[in-house]
Parts: sequence; structure tokens; C-alpha cells
Amino acid sequence: MTRPAPVILSFRRTFALLILLVVLPSAGLSGFGVVAIINERAAVEKRLEAAWRGTLADLSAEVPRALNSGRLVQWGDRLAFLLPDDQELSDPEGTFHVENGLVRTKDPQLAEALAALVPEAASLPTVPTVFSLATSGRAVMVAAERQGSTVRGVRLSNAALDALLSDKAQGRATSEPVRFTLLPVPRDTSSEGGLVNRLMSEVAQARQNALGPPVLAERVLSAPLQDFRLVVLPMGEDPVASASTRNRAVYGVLLGLFYLTLTFGVGYTARVLYREARLSRMKTDFVSLVSHELRTPLTSIRMFIETLALGRLKDPAQQQEVLDLLTKETERLSDLIDRVLDWARIESGRKVYQRESLPVATVVDAAVAAFRTQRHGDGMEFTVEVDEGLPRVEVDRVAVAGALLNLLQNAYKYSGPTHRKIALRARRDGGHVNLSVEDNGVGIARKDRKRIFERFYRVDNLLTRKTEGSGLGLAISKRIVDAHGGRITVKSEPGQGSCFTIQLPVGHA
Repeated sequence: MTRPAPVILSFRRTFALLILLVVLPSAGLSGFGVVAIINERAAVEKRLEAAWRGTLADLSAEVPRALNSGRLVQWGDRLAFLLPDDQELSDPEGTFHVENGLVRTKDPQLAEALAALVPEAASLPTVPTVFSLATSGRAVMVAAERQGSTVRGVRLSNAALDALLSDKAQGRATSEPVRFTLLPVPRDTSSEGGLVNRLMSEVAQARQNALGPPVLAERVLSAPLQDFRLVVLPMGEDPVASASTRNRAVYGVLLGLFYLTLTFGVGYTARVLYREARLSRMKTDFVSLVSHELRTPLTSIRMFIETLALGRLKDPAQQQEVLDLLTKETERLSDLIDRVLDWARIESGRKVYQRESLPVATVVDAAVAAFRTQRHGDGMEFTVEVDEGLPRVEVDRVAVAGALLNLLQNAYKYSGPTHRKIALRARRDGGHVNLSVEDNGVGIARKDRKRIFERFYRVDNLLTRKTEGSGLGLAISKRIVDAHGGRITVKSEPGQGSCFTIQLPVGHA
């Protein structure tokens, strides 16, 4: 069983560690975000209650003070409770009298509430007093006074009390339209009766909370009005619901953006890690390849020198052949070293280009001369076509000729052992000059055409595995052409050869 390359294992471990270190904090942050979204309504309610606390405190002091300034007036057969400005707060049907332990009133619910007042009737003050009574889950607010052994009074109207609150609240700045009202304090009846009564009480309370208006803030009034609470109710859209919905939407969008950024970051990091791992492996392969490429000519040179030193060759023709082979191997070794050094200078930014305005033919001739010298005597069909009247180009002659030479060498290497056809053409294309090298070789697959200009990359097929090379030729050519403001392209199909084109901008006149 083949084990994966160590660098890939290292990449997997690094990526797993990255995911672990990112997912755990993000999961915790997401949990906090979800909890915040769930609890947002409660948070908004608390903020609104805090905002209304001061107003409710002022009103809860002003309302009892205004009620204590009122008076009872007999109007025909009924009583009326009037404020100093003659504003009536009483209910016309709420007049009552308590005398000799009996309650006389037209309202049976009021009579039930006043039953608790009978034992304490003698202790009531002789001036009008406003207080609250509660019975059977209901609360009423009454104004009463004692006249001898008789207590007379009237129930206050809820609508009149709301009007009084509206008058008191006028002039106070509010961030949304609201109204103030008095509501009974919910009584805890869970301790009364059995389990069924408790369940019915909880259901009724839940129904009231669901169907009734949402309470923004509230404050229970002090004695003797302790059975009522001063509440703030919205007049339009529920601000708690709108604010919580808006904040939840914001939280949701932020959480979504967080996950989107996290996904992009993890994906991008994984891609960078993978590219670095692949590059590291390619560098390792490059070092092994260069070591092999250096060892091969050095071994040949040493063998030829030993042969000459031992005097094994007596024929001058054989000696000349060995010297020619020595020259060829030395050039091969020198070319490989120069290529590595050129790449090192380009990568470090120390490569300096000596630009000059030159005819295109001068650059082409320099590359062709070097190519013919290296491939002297090799059987191939090599044609050069340079159009007449081409404009001059501002280039470094040695560098661009070297880039063009790399294309010619690649065309030679990958054209097969027999029937090699290589064509070099120089033509004008608008504001550029195109230098094209075409061959009849094995061609390049689509998936490899995007990567052949990467450093250390070599197409993996049978011919390339048998062909010497460092994987730097096309990368160096591309860097040189890019530095001159041009670009290099390739057109190729498997089995139909390749055409590499260097496009250089025309020099300024």
C-alpha cells in the first residue's frame, strides 16, 4: 500500500488543526449569537422599561396628589367626584352608601367589593379619600367620606382616570406614540383552591398576556391605591416587537456574514496551504531533478576525461568526437546552472534589464543563433519567418532572446525523436509584435495549459518523464516577458502540436 507523501500528511494535519481552532471559537460565538437573538425581546423590554422609569415615577406621584385634591358633590340622587377644575372622575352608576353594616348601590360587583369596607367604616376620615378595593380578581377605585355613622362615596370611572393621566403626561417627550392607563395588579390565585384552579388561573393569565396590549413599562401605585398599576401601552405598532425583530434581523445578517467570511477564510486558507504544500513538494522534486541533471553531465565529463587521460583513444577522430561530447555536456551543465541562477535573481528582484530600442530581427537572430549552435547537426525542419517593416521594440536583447530560446528548446524537446518541425514567426499585431514558436509535438492538455507557466511545474506524461528539464524554462520566460510589459500565450491540443506566442509592445518612436 502506497503511503501519501509526507508533505501532504503535514498539510492535512495543519488543515485539521486550523479547522479545530476556528470551529470551536466560532461555535461558541454562534451559540452566544443564538442566545442573544432568543433573548432579544426581553432585552428590549428591559431597555424600554428603564427609559420609562422616570416618567412613571413622576406620574405615580402626581396622580394620587391630584385625586386627594378632589371633592364629593351631591347631584340629585347621585354623587360626583370633582377635581378643583370641576373635572368629573366618577362613574354615574357607581354611587354607594354604607350604613348600619349595609351596603346600598346599583352595582352588584361594587357591593361585593365594599363588603370588605363595612368593618372599617367607622375609621374612615371625614374628608373625601380615594382608595382601591379588590375582590374576586377585580379591583375598583372609589372616593368616599364619612358623615357620622354613614359612609357615602362613588366609584371612579376608568375612562376619566385615563383622561387625567393623558393631561398629566402632556408635554413629556416620548420616542414613540404611547398612552398611560391604570390596570389592576394581577393577583396570585395559585394558592387558592386545588390544582384545577391553579391551572385555570395560569391559562387565563397567559391568554390575557397574549390577547391584551403589550405593556412597555409599569409601576405599582403606593397605598391606598396599591391594587392598581400605572402602565405604558403602545398606540401603534408594538415597539418591543419591531425593535426586537429589527435587532434579530441585524444579528442574523451579522451571523450570516460571519459564517460567510469564515467559510471564505477557511477555504482560502486551505487553498493557500494546499498550494504551499504542493509547491514544497515541487521544490523537493526540483532539487532531486537538478541533482540528477547535474550528476549526469558531471559523470559523463569525468568519464570522458579519464578516457583521454588513460590514453585509450589513439585515433584523432575518436579523440575529437570525445572532445565534442565534452563540449556538449559542459554546455548542458552551464545552461542548467545559468537557468537556476536566472530564476534566483528574478525571484529575489535582483534581475536588472538593460532595455534598448532594437529591430525585431536582432532579437530573433540572437535566439536562432544560440539554438542552431546547441542543435547543430540534429535532424529537424526549422524555419524562420520575419515580416518586413516591423517596428522596433524596447527590450533587453539578452533576456528576451533567452525567453525565445526557451520556447525553441521546449519545441525541440517535445516534438518527438523524428520528423521534428519547428517554425519561428515574427509578425505585427496592432500595437504589438508577436514572436510565435510552433511545433508538431505531443501537444498540451487543457488542464495543463493553465499551469505550465508555474515554477517547477512539468506536464506528467511519458515523453516528459524521459526528457530532461527543470520546470523553470516557461516560468522564466513568462517573468521576462511580463517585465517588458508583454504577455505570453499558448494554443495547443493533445496530438496536434503547440504554438507559444510572445507578445511585445511596440517601442516609442
